[in-house]
Amino acid sequence: MPPVAEPGSSTPGLPRSARLLRFLNLRHGESGPVLVAALFFFFVLTALMLLRPARDALGMERGIDSVRWLFIGTAVVTLAVNPVFGWLVSRLRRLQAIGATYGFFVASLAGFWALLVLAPGAIGARSGQVFYVWFSVFNLFVTMVFWALMADRFSSDQGKRVFALVSVGGTLGAIFGPWLTSRLAEPLGTPALLLVAGGFLLLALACAWLLVRLQPAARADHSPARDDAERIGGSAWAGLRAVFASPYLAGIAGYVLLMTVVATFIYFTRLQMVAAVADDMDTRAAILGNIDMWTQVAVLVLQVTLTGRIIRRFGLGVALAILPIATAIGFIGLAIYGSFVVLVLLEATNRAVQRGITRPAREALFTVVAREDKYKAKAFIDTFVYRAGDVVGAQTEGALGRLGLAMGGLVSVVIPLALVWAVLALWLGRAQVRRAGEAAGADAFTPAPFPRAGEG
Repeated sequence: MPPVAEPGSSTPGLPRSARLLRFLNLRHGESGPVLVAALFFFFVLTALMLLRPARDALGMERGIDSVRWLFIGTAVVTLAVNPVFGWLVSRLRRLQAIGATYGFFVASLAGFWALLVLAPGAIGARSGQVFYVWFSVFNLFVTMVFWALMADRFSSDQGKRVFALVSVGGTLGAIFGPWLTSRLAEPLGTPALLLVAGGFLLLALACAWLLVRLQPAARADHSPARDDAERIGGSAWAGLRAVFASPYLAGIAGYVLLMTVVATFIYFTRLQMVAAVADDMDTRAAILGNIDMWTQVAVLVLQVTLTGRIIRRFGLGVALAILPIATAIGFIGLAIYGSFVVLVLLEATNRAVQRGITRPAREALFTVVAREDKYKAKAFIDTFVYRAGDVVGAQTEGALGRLGLAMGGLVSVVIPLALVWAVLALWLGRAQVRRAGEAAGADAFTPAPFPRAGEG
């Protein structure tokens, strides 16, 4: 008689595939959808990271103060685009809305490529600023659409277990993108990188189509084909109204706002230190690219080893609270030592925790909201609220610098913000558990419908 293994043991009698599923905390039938979702995120982040070093370098061409104004321009554009996206989601089926969003950005990349190739004389500081704003909007919307689909297709329990694994695909893409840029920039030229990024977005869109058909429904009365045949409906401004009407969604918005304000403090501190050690655009781009690459390596380690275990063991609230605590400690260290090395450690830690632990946990918060809110309210939070945090952080950092307070002033602002941020994180974790329990109770009392013809 074969030995019976205790739960959580190494289970040597199980097949290797079963042991791997247990190690990754996957259930039967989840490995295929999770793999496709990870590949989807890999293509999205590869496209983004192909272009990001050039975005930051171009933004600094007219000085750091101009970047603060670019943040305002980006926030205004995201606010203007939100009702357009809400209108698309209201009138198109899910895959059609995703295809329209990604198709628009692919067409935009082709347009920038044509401008660079056919009219290079028109390229100047102003067009560089336009690209900076466009990329900032592009960055938010393509990732927001990805995570909206994840929250729509995976249940609350699945999100807590598999979103860290899905994020591994994005981290690999964030590592692969800068590496690919370093290999292709010289032989192909910078304009060709825009077309390469567009190609990766088209591959991402193919994964979205496949994921909708692979992912088993979380409830027996839902089928992927039926879900995608239905329009989400509602008004173009429903997302904005939902955020102000729901304490839960408002709490998520507050968390994102605080996160981006503090991240912007780090961003401008980095720009100032990089500008102090490098005068030309190419050197700055190389330094920024190296910081990005090594940060992504740290993110990958967290996602593979700790994130899922932290969420399962301590819950979403603790997972979300790790970032404000780590950021506060990092700023105290930077205020004490004030060196470029400490800054790199602070930024690497902040990004690693944010992308490796906080992002999967934050996206799991959306698995318990209404389907319309997963696309519309999420779009408002992940784009406008996110960029509003950038604006507040940029203007606050600039004002402190003009007052001569610099790092000491930043620390005096960051510590109270981190305290509020951590308390909000714990509240959101408890609210998510409560909502998930209420949804599970409602499902338990909902009778399964009779199968339609051809479905039995």
